[in-house]
Amino acid sequence: MFLEHKLEQWVSSVTQKMVLPLRVELWNGKHFDLSQAPPKVIIRIPQASALSYLLTPSLSNLGSAYVDGKIDIVGKPSEIISIGGELASSTLKQEGKFARIRRSFGRSKAKDAEAIRYHYDVSNDFYQLWLDENMLYSCAYFENGDEDLATAQLKKVDHILTKIRVRPGDKLLDIGCGWGGLVIRAAQKYGAHCVGVTLSENQAELARQRVAELGLSDKIEIRLQDYRDVTGSFDRITSVGMFEHVGLLNLQSYFSKIHSLLADGGIAMNHGITSTDSESGETPYGGGEFIERYVFPHGELPHIGLVLKTMQEGGLEALDVENLRRHYAKTCAIWAENFEQHAEQIQDIAGDRRYRIWRVYLAGCAYAFESDWISLYQVVCTKAGRNQEELPWSRKYMYDKKA
Repeated sequence: MFLEHKLEQWVSSVTQKMVLPLRVELWNGKHFDLSQAPPKVIIRIPQASALSYLLTPSLSNLGSAYVDGKIDIVGKPSEIISIGGELASSTLKQEGKFARIRRSFGRSKAKDAEAIRYHYDVSNDFYQLWLDENMLYSCAYFENGDEDLATAQLKKVDHILTKIRVRPGDKLLDIGCGWGGLVIRAAQKYGAHCVGVTLSENQAELARQRVAELGLSDKIEIRLQDYRDVTGSFDRITSVGMFEHVGLLNLQSYFSKIHSLLADGGIAMNHGITSTDSESGETPYGGGEFIERYVFPHGELPHIGLVLKTMQEGGLEALDVENLRRHYAKTCAIWAENFEQHAEQIQDIAGDRRYRIWRVYLAGCAYAFESDWISLYQVVCTKAGRNQEELPWSRKYMYDKKA
């Protein structure tokens, strides 16, 4: 058969370049091993027409075939993604379709709200199965490297709130507040009065419930609101894992909006995923295409250089920039492990197709951070033009321990 012959040629070509603990099993009982060692990953091809996905093994092709049931893949997610990444990088040219292309999407409040609901309104029960107890869905902070996820997530929130020097009585705005973890911590531990905004109805409902149960309704307001519609003045502003949804062409206006909401002398932080491509291109070898199609519609990742440029254009001065790429690689790896441990429950809640999407996505994100395809930066900023005497001499204050 022609396609089977093509597969033999493909296997020969791959094994000349590398040794992979991979087995390919065909519908007719034949199999091909790409290593003499026992396989850690098995790709099962149920019919000849599915071979095309393997012969051009972009992350998008392999991921789509798995999600849509065209192929089956057996193995630990981390090993599946690692082998998939090696196949893609060694057999595809990073140009054309598989390059770090830069997409640009038309934006509107309605489209942005729809994209947020697609990603976050799966169900709160879905997220509770693999996130930490406070349901913090962003990069944790492993100060020593050996913390459990829940501890590292609280350390992340404390790291943010300490960096922006939250004081009792400060009015704090959290843009993209999720299930309320940051504003709850800011009110409980730091004495802030908080407003959290989200476009997810599920998040807003649970966040309000948690706030009420903790007796913090007098200190925290959760709004189902677009950040562009927020008015007023805030002493502190946080945006954690949200600006990935803003769009490259809208970054200046996003930072301008933060500037307009920030009180004179106020401090803000932007915590978000960035591209490591200097041109703000997406994850290579079809990884970005997969995420856009199945996980984050209209998501766009800027390079840190573009972040700082548009931040300045929006009237903000960056005071401190910290790379937490290693921290997010570990966070995603733990999420992927938690996801596997609750596989049956997740399939019952979300269905097999969405289970497959997220199984690939979480492990793929860990691999992307590990491989320096994407990164995570925290940027502390204030209104530009401040008197230098108001600025701290050093970063020491960021690491002062709080009880």
